[in-house]
Amino acid sequence: MEFLTSPSQKFDLPKRIVRLGELATNLWWSWHPEAAHLFGRLDYDLWERLGHNPIRLLNEVGRTRLNQLAKDKEYLAQYDALFAAFDDYFSKASWSQKTHAGLKKPIAYFSMEYGLHETLPIYSGGLGVLSGDHLKEASDLGLPFIGVGFMYAQGYFSQRITEDGWQEALNNPLNFDNLPVSLVKKNGKPVIISFDFPDRKLNAQIWEVRVGRVPLYLLDSNVEGNSDYDRLLTARLYWSDLDRRVMQEVLLGIGGVRALRALDYDPAVWHMNEGHASFLTLERIRELVEEGIPFGDAANATRRQNVFTTHTPVPAGNDEFPLWLIEKYLGNYWGDLGLTREQFMDVAKHQTPHGDMYSMPVLALKLSGGSNGVSELHGEVSRDMWKFLWSDRDVKDVPIQHVTNGVHTRNWMARRMNVLLEKHLGADWYDNLDDHELMERIDQIPDKEVWGVHLHLKRKLSFYLKERVRDRWTKGGFHPVQVVASGVLINPYALTIGFARRFATYKRASLILSDVERLLELINRPNMPVQIIFAGKAHPADDPGKKLIQQVYRTVKKAETGGRIVFVEDYEMNLARYLVQGVDVWMNTPRRPYEASGTSGMKAAINGVPNFSIMDGWWCEAYNGKNGWKIGDETKYNSNEEQDAADAESLFTMLEHQIIPKYYNRDPRDLMSADWVATMKESMKTVIPQFSTRRMVKEYVEKFYVPALKK
Repeated sequence: MEFLTSPSQKFDLPKRIVRLGELATNLWWSWHPEAAHLFGRLDYDLWERLGHNPIRLLNEVGRTRLNQLAKDKEYLAQYDALFAAFDDYFSKASWSQKTHAGLKKPIAYFSMEYGLHETLPIYSGGLGVLSGDHLKEASDLGLPFIGVGFMYAQGYFSQRITEDGWQEALNNPLNFDNLPVSLVKKNGKPVIISFDFPDRKLNAQIWEVRVGRVPLYLLDSNVEGNSDYDRLLTARLYWSDLDRRVMQEVLLGIGGVRALRALDYDPAVWHMNEGHASFLTLERIRELVEEGIPFGDAANATRRQNVFTTHTPVPAGNDEFPLWLIEKYLGNYWGDLGLTREQFMDVAKHQTPHGDMYSMPVLALKLSGGSNGVSELHGEVSRDMWKFLWSDRDVKDVPIQHVTNGVHTRNWMARRMNVLLEKHLGADWYDNLDDHELMERIDQIPDKEVWGVHLHLKRKLSFYLKERVRDRWTKGGFHPVQVVASGVLINPYALTIGFARRFATYKRASLILSDVERLLELINRPNMPVQIIFAGKAHPADDPGKKLIQQVYRTVKKAETGGRIVFVEDYEMNLARYLVQGVDVWMNTPRRPYEASGTSGMKAAINGVPNFSIMDGWWCEAYNGKNGWKIGDETKYNSNEEQDAADAESLFTMLEHQIIPKYYNRDPRDLMSADWVATMKESMKTVIPQFSTRRMVKEYVEKFYVPALKK
């Protein structure tokens, strides 16, 4: 795809290394460790202090240092090799061009959030990171792909935990000059799109982000002509205010279509990542109704190119709005569709115990030619959940498929682990990462080399946690107990369990705390110590989630834990990398079947970190009895309390009798457990090919994108 803007940032760089400015403004660098290393060599301490922001780095590093490196033969050799790879990336024939030459018009991908890099904090959690990984893989595969989302002026909140364990949310306005974003203009003026609410007009401008080959367009309501209230509409993610929520979704869906039209795009496929963008289906119908085509015929014509991915069976994750609120903001819109109020409401009406609601998933499901859940189990759950829309069909015939999520391997695999695989699988292993036979060769890698890389990553994690604590301590307001609770005593040689995710009650972060005495006995064994690292945020309006954090934190603070249970505040993508690469076990304890997929465990597994999880989401497909451990089974219980008790007993029993003994069954000569390394290898060779975005995006192409063109 062609980009519509030139990077707005200007850098004063020596001619020999001038292309560092070009690299800094394309997020391609963020999933190529060699590129990050190139920036880091300019000034490692400054690079870390600036949070790995190359734009700020190039503006703040001293000219003397730049001139020095412009003459450094070793640095220049690394620079030339990287830009040779960069240029080759954009010039070589892609997978898409070779296998699907008919895919010429773009695929438009709509998502409420994008987790691309921590320096662009326009994401809150797994949904956003998945969207970011989807864009990166679409770029790697050379798909004609564009993304649509929001430019959140305040990003997502920074988390601070009080001494009593209560989550505080801090909003930090973003400085756009320090971000890889450029305002889209025509004839020297910003491109503005608008939508007429019954009582006023909403305007938005458009920012462009370069994600490898893929342009991402972000809508921003902070423009002249909007009220102060409306200018704040895109200030932050997921307003708890229902008025703002429905306005955001109108802007994303309807405004997003208008933005692409204003930019002269004519997408062949429209992919809604969750129901937030569902209004795009109506806007596409409106375009045809305006040409004189009746609503029903227009719906049938546009339905073919719409794809909808649902991500959650949890009711709170499926947006529904009262009918009066829909009328408040769309009261003059249904006439443009040739519909009455009743007809318009019937399109997405969902009967609930609280009355009739306008359901965004219902709207998407009824007006999409292809729909999917994000794991095999979630596909089954979704078909059962939405079967009332197809009351004349058996559940198995409900037209909701599944495409199991994946993770972008190069983005989440540690640089040291990638080097190890290049050594033993070949320099081009990444180009063939979905080759199961190639991955079988992981078994041939010497155990000591695998374990050596893992120990290196554990030490990095330990050092990183200590530096985070030091930073918070020096800024003040950090109690000594909080210092210990934040991981300063973490031992890189003890068995370390990671639990990091959004703190929602169904994810049951406190399951392992259900028997504190048993837990304390388990973690404090003199010769077999265990450490547990917690991290994660609750939505600012989610008081039960915040209370769950507080419950965990109060346990963390107990002196009896000896600093072996910690809670690391402000979970974001950089911390996530250290955790998924540096712990020994990744634990996941959702209440089945509410974890639609889960991707954090995939990120851990590709780094040789085995999963220890409830049989839910992706783990149902991945677990083979040798690549990790399961908690509980597929039993259906009569109550949550009964399920919690059974799962907790399984969790403790598995830790006590299998996981801990296996880890500490070490050869005294090298302090390595051959059995443990075998599990690590099995985890990598089974998860890398099957649960990558490489497989995932190819599956979307084959199941949905190409068929949409043929209908």
